[in-house]
Amino acid sequence: MQVQPYLTFNGDCEAALAFYGQVLGGQITFMMRFKDAPGTEPVDPAWADKIMHCNFSAGSTQFMAADCSPERASAKKSGFTMSVAVDTAAEGEKIFNGLAADGQITMPFQATFWTKGFGMLVDKFGTPWMVNCLEQPA
Repeated sequence: MQVQPYLTFNGDCEAALAFYGQVLGGQITFMMRFKDAPGTEPVDPAWADKIMHCNFSAGSTQFMAADCSPERASAKKSGFTMSVAVDTAAEGEKIFNGLAADGQITMPFQATFWTKGFGMLVDKFGTPWMVNCLEQPA
């Protein structure tokens, strides 16, 4: 069994995943646009090139994502946080700063009692993140 996050975006899924690819070193491994769906239902031309479904891989992790149709779109993502675990505080700080660009830091990346580096943020696409390094304090 696998449990994987499925992120939804308000029309900017492709831009978000390009951003995550840069920061996390990941890539889209499968993608289908709304215009690619089989069937006889008409596709709104404004949404034809939006992502209906995709898979994204970074390291040993995979998550899925899509653009949410306007009638189902939500202004705020809630009830979850994406969590990144890295080996060192230096790697964690680099990823944290990358994800935080044009976003909102909710807890600066810093040493804590359990690790040499941990921080929380909401990225510019509204996705909440925690970055935690596995390197423990001395």
